[in-house]
Amino acid sequence: MSYAHSPALERRSRAPRAPPPPSKGVERAKLLEKLALSHERLSGDPAAFRRAAIEMLQAALASGRDEARKALEDGGTGRGCAEALSAQTDDLLRVALEMSARWLAPAQPGQSLPTIVAVGGYGRGMLAPFSDIDLLFLLPDKPPPGVERVVESLLYVLWDLKQKVGHATRTVDECLKQARADMTIRTTLIEARFIVGDKGLFETLQKRFDAEIVAKTAPEFVAAKLAEREARVRRAGASRYLVEPNVKEGKGGLRDLNTLFWISKYVYRVRNAHELVAAGLFSPREFALFRRCEEFLWSVRCRLHFLAGRAEERLSFDVQRPIARQLGYSTRAGLIDVERFMKHYFLIAKDVGDLTAIVCAALEERQTKRTPAFGRLVGRLRRRTRAIADAEDFKVDNDRVNVISNDAFERDPVNLIRLFWIADRSNLPIHPNATRLVTQSLKRIDARLREDQEANRLFLDILTSRNAPEIALRRMNEAGVLGRFIPDFGRVVGMMQFSMYHHYTVDEHLIRAVGELSGVEAGRLAEDLPLATKIMPQIAHRTELYLATFLHDIAKGRGVDHSLAGAEVARKLGPRLGLSPANTDRVAWLIEQHLVMSNMAQGRDLLDPRTAEALSAIVQTQERLKMLLTLTVADIRAVGPGVWNGWKGQLLRTLYWETEVVLGGGHSVIDRKGRVKAAQETLRRSLPGWSDPEFDAYALRHYPAYWLKVEPARQIAHAKLLHAMAAETRSLATEVTTDAFHGVTAVTVVAPDHPRLLTGIAGACAAAGGNIVDAQIFTTTDGLALDTIFVSRAFERDEDELRRGQRIAANIEKTLRGEVRLSEMASPKQPRDVRRGAFAIEPEVTVDNNLSRRYTVVEVSGLDRPGLLRDLTATLSSLNLNIGSAHIVTFGEKAVDSFYISDLTGQKINAPARQAAIKRRLLADFGAN
Repeated sequence: MSYAHSPALERRSRAPRAPPPPSKGVERAKLLEKLALSHERLSGDPAAFRRAAIEMLQAALASGRDEARKALEDGGTGRGCAEALSAQTDDLLRVALEMSARWLAPAQPGQSLPTIVAVGGYGRGMLAPFSDIDLLFLLPDKPPPGVERVVESLLYVLWDLKQKVGHATRTVDECLKQARADMTIRTTLIEARFIVGDKGLFETLQKRFDAEIVAKTAPEFVAAKLAEREARVRRAGASRYLVEPNVKEGKGGLRDLNTLFWISKYVYRVRNAHELVAAGLFSPREFALFRRCEEFLWSVRCRLHFLAGRAEERLSFDVQRPIARQLGYSTRAGLIDVERFMKHYFLIAKDVGDLTAIVCAALEERQTKRTPAFGRLVGRLRRRTRAIADAEDFKVDNDRVNVISNDAFERDPVNLIRLFWIADRSNLPIHPNATRLVTQSLKRIDARLREDQEANRLFLDILTSRNAPEIALRRMNEAGVLGRFIPDFGRVVGMMQFSMYHHYTVDEHLIRAVGELSGVEAGRLAEDLPLATKIMPQIAHRTELYLATFLHDIAKGRGVDHSLAGAEVARKLGPRLGLSPANTDRVAWLIEQHLVMSNMAQGRDLLDPRTAEALSAIVQTQERLKMLLTLTVADIRAVGPGVWNGWKGQLLRTLYWETEVVLGGGHSVIDRKGRVKAAQETLRRSLPGWSDPEFDAYALRHYPAYWLKVEPARQIAHAKLLHAMAAETRSLATEVTTDAFHGVTAVTVVAPDHPRLLTGIAGACAAAGGNIVDAQIFTTTDGLALDTIFVSRAFERDEDELRRGQRIAANIEKTLRGEVRLSEMASPKQPRDVRRGAFAIEPEVTVDNNLSRRYTVVEVSGLDRPGLLRDLTATLSSLNLNIGSAHIVTFGEKAVDSFYISDLTGQKINAPARQAAIKRRLLADFGAN
């Protein structure tokens, strides 16, 4: 189905193993014999017998689970593990039922027992190690007396065994009545499976459910399941390329496969999955893909449960590497073991998406022949077909683009690109039949098509479309076309970066970056990105900017500098796409430099002349500066939710304007004084209650750097805080605000400035359990420090997080007042982020005297941890160094902190021995706890 399952990924370095021996499970006969002996021995003490019985059942349960785990680790399949656990649970239920009926809640002689039916996931005969057990206790219309006592006793046994049980006790009529009204109950009954009791009663339920409900309600069931899937995917994360995916509920996960099977069973009225081939839904090859996806996901899920020791469905960073190694992945071809495993995972998720499209296409084709109303399931109601101008092989079918005949791609392979071009130009979705035909025709995307002038023209039109290039590119990627047409892109399909900073796979990030760029151009992001929105229409080389954005990370995972390698990819691809040599070089330059502006904005003193001079030497022209800013913004925003914020936007704007001044020979469209004045005027309008003299006096309290670096919303908050402090004649104050969207809490501190102030703030913050992830540090003209630190969020509710932030602020105030010493503060025990333990980052320290005219710049990078900033600043202070400014950045688990320092006389650190001492002491901080 997917080109990405080409052999390379399937050939993992592991020798074939013999299948594991069959599971013994819970040995019912022996267990019942032991229980009988125990009951005979303890017949006079029911409580003692119950305790002994529970211990026996717990031992049997643990033994069965251990056996299933060992079989899995010895080379067994995930499906085999899940089936073994389900069979063991069946036997456990039979034993527990007999124990309850004989000894715990004795039934009358000859009394019938409840019929136990497995439903839901358990009903499929597959159970993850710590999953819930869903049971239906099926009763006849007139239940015999005492049967409910037996059911209750059985449930208490299961609860004592720490089993999570979902259960219902109903007659056949009650089951059908509930199923008519509740889609969830209807779904659980699709996979009902007999365990013990009256099999005839169970078969009556199945026959009546099929005849009275399934046969009459297929359209509404399918519509409900597809809508439910969309809602579930939105909750779990809309992209199937989230780097910590939910194996069960996420897009492309097991629940998607379950949904396909539920729908298929309901519509095609089959009992087993393999019957779907005979029913015509899947080809044998497609059904093999279904089984392969199911097996892989079950193998991952069972291992995930065993590693976590609970029903954990999120494939988080801390478990990815252990599972990768269990599955036999190794490091090679520029990818570490865990990245190769996760790439396989995402390709499987993509295949699940292909199967979803197949099922939707088949269902629509099947049902529209019977009733047009069924079109509601996957599209619009009325079946309309019309031709498309200038596209003889395509038509509009139910408001979606479809092929006119199944040989459209065989006759003209360019149609494999033209289909997406037409869909974008027409602002229409693609018909599932066309999508299925595309996935079956991927081999037609060969070297000849890649060199075809028309195909390349169409692709460039798609990439630079003013409609929705992100949607078009994602369609191409999910169909497998994009990775075949641009082979270098194919290398990053499904590739994750083992980092807490990146939220998406590389291919998804690149497509989202194009979407962000398109949003800038369309003016949709003007509020967040005023400068990028303003300069985008001024960029003369629009096509080159889009192509660079699409390619900027395309060389990730090659074991070399991806910026340099990506530039080489662009130099080869540009001519193929019809770019001139000069424009190809322009794309390559953008890719090579795409990280420079972000790194400078966040890690350098932007008002130090050397910073803008360094960037101007790199960009050389205003056009390049505009292109680089816009690419940088799109790149950062596409990393993931919460990565972009107003502070980063303000830093990039300041760097842009400062560099523009240098490029203009000291002149700018808006010079520094003009920008400061504009910022002051904006703030003035936001403070209508202030008099002009009040505001003028306040404005003089800030240096130009403040007005150029701080975003307007925070300037307003600062003004109100400083105004209140002046009115109350205070010289120390704190303020706390929460930001749930960005996952941080901001603590603003105003205090008399002194060399060790930052160390005191960072130390008090760490002692209160706050982990600093960013900081803004300023000094007023009257000697006050105005520092805002951002700590990672600990609580979901704002009320709880605000109380925590206020505790941090109180700690800082006590420290700065001298009421408590940092050494006397005991850091609270914090819940350890186990995910951070999955990463190993070699710390680095660089000392540079060329980045600033006045200061020595020390850049420190390594694995972030609570209290790191406190330790780094304390070390610098202990070395008798003055910190002129600090620039704090975190990239997920990685901290990159830059300090502009001087000695106590205000001089740079020039002596090699002293520079070496600084490096040695700072590196030692990464070994601190």
